Amino acid sequence: MKAKQHLEKVLGSILESKGWEWPEKAVIEPPKDKKFGDMSANIAMMLSKQAKMNPRAIAEEIKNALEGDKYIEQVDIAGPGFLNFTFSGSFWQNMIPQVLEKGADYGRSEIGKGTRVQVEYVSANPTGPLHIGHGRGAAIGDCLVRILDFTGFDVEAEYYVNDAGRQMLILGNSIWVRLQQTQGRDIADPEDFYKGDYIRDLAAEVLERNPNILEIPEEEAVSICREYGMNEILEGIKKDLAEFDVRHDVWFSERSLVSAGKVEETFADLKARGMAYEQDGALWFKSTDLGDDKDRVLRKSNGDLTYFASDIAYHDDKYKRGFDLVVDIWGADHHGYVPRMQAAVEALGRKGQLEVILVQLVNLLRGGEQVAMSTRAGEFETLEDVVKEVGRDASRFMFLSRKSDSHLDFDLDLVKQKSMDNPVYYVQYAHARICSVIRKAEEQGIKLLAVDAAQLESLTNDEELDLMKLMDQFADVAENAGKNMSPHIISYYLRDLASALHRFYSMHHILSAEGEVVGARLLLLKSVALTLANGLNLLGVSAPDRM
Repeated sequence: MKAKQHLEKVLGSILESKGWEWPEKAVIEPPKDKKFGDMSANIAMMLSKQAKMNPRAIAEEIKNALEGDKYIEQVDIAGPGFLNFTFSGSFWQNMIPQVLEKGADYGRSEIGKGTRVQVEYVSANPTGPLHIGHGRGAAIGDCLVRILDFTGFDVEAEYYVNDAGRQMLILGNSIWVRLQQTQGRDIADPEDFYKGDYIRDLAAEVLERNPNILEIPEEEAVSICREYGMNEILEGIKKDLAEFDVRHDVWFSERSLVSAGKVEETFADLKARGMAYEQDGALWFKSTDLGDDKDRVLRKSNGDLTYFASDIAYHDDKYKRGFDLVVDIWGADHHGYVPRMQAAVEALGRKGQLEVILVQLVNLLRGGEQVAMSTRAGEFETLEDVVKEVGRDASRFMFLSRKSDSHLDFDLDLVKQKSMDNPVYYVQYAHARICSVIRKAEEQGIKLLAVDAAQLESLTNDEELDLMKLMDQFADVAENAGKNMSPHIISYYLRDLASALHRFYSMHHILSAEGEVVGARLLLLKSVALTLANGLNLLGVSAPDRM
């Protein structure tokens, strides 16, 4: 049982005995400063109104009721009524058998049981290769899916294929223009045009497969270019994501919304709810009823659908598939679109069922200088090239090293270093270091023994207790990362755990320790390695045995 769980259990019993209900805003968490003990709670202050008592008086009653608890060594009252708890060494030593028994399942929980969640991420237009900005969104989305699954949610990953609309027309025309230019036709580049070398390659491939393409009507030729280019680029995207260890359960076609009549179904639903109306030959969404500064066009007077119309229909389809919560991961440049999409979801009767995560730009650094990038101009670092240069693990860890809505500096030179300054190396080396110690123990004939509570009693110094306390927090960290849709919380935790491991290793003997201490420390290290491996797996990063 975790420290937080133990406190919730014993405090719950105390409240029940006094006829008090658990306060909704009661918080139990590790204090920021270790001098205040192992866990802190504001429960006395949150009970004050209900109990009609001074918070400190409530805290005194709770403190007195906890006397004799074998796991709580000390209770202190601070300020207006904060309760600070210090646990016994035996409580922390119990962490080791718990971790070893659960192994790869250590940290799992069922907080999301019964909730269906869909996470849609990457969803880059199939107009060119994935760049590192897409890579960050891919890592965040995939990691979030892993975390939600780990914490009991029924989660599904989806990629929305924008295979309709203006960007596809530009792609087809870009390939067609390049194809004609390579065959000697004097045609200037259009203003809206994809200029990367990949367009020239696609044009050559289209010509090879359709040698008579210059002789057919232009509309048909552009259509051939568009379909071939889109399919080839999409296959490349799938390949890049697979090599980045990113999975999607569903690849959803935008075209299918129209062909299956789902857009018209959504329009009819909005009209029935009084949220859409016809005016000047166009169909409008009554977004001003939901706080927008003006109503938005869904279908233009010429019959063309807006992007917004497709997006509403797409989200309507998600909810009709039975998802309780929909999570969209978008680039930060879409921030102005979020309120509009939230309004649309509310109009569909799904208020509170859409979560949007915004992903900020990545600044790629090489030799201390920022690499200039422009997708339209064809000047960008592809995700494939970055992964080939620094590796999948380093790329994923760096993308997940900061909060998604913070700018990220990705230093290519730093993540290739085998040094403690490299955050990826720092965490992975903690796992490899433990594996090395265990191998050396086996070489010296020292075997990992079965867990013995008496043997573990020798683990009493600050560095050992720090490791056990951090392991205790792992499940809570995973739950917080899922609840707050914040995968970076896992990487922060792993750096703290790795730091505690490196500190312990530098300060204490392991294989040369006396008596039962060596065996106890090896069991401690094995449990730390399991926790590190479980955390790294949530990031989609390997836990190497050797480095």
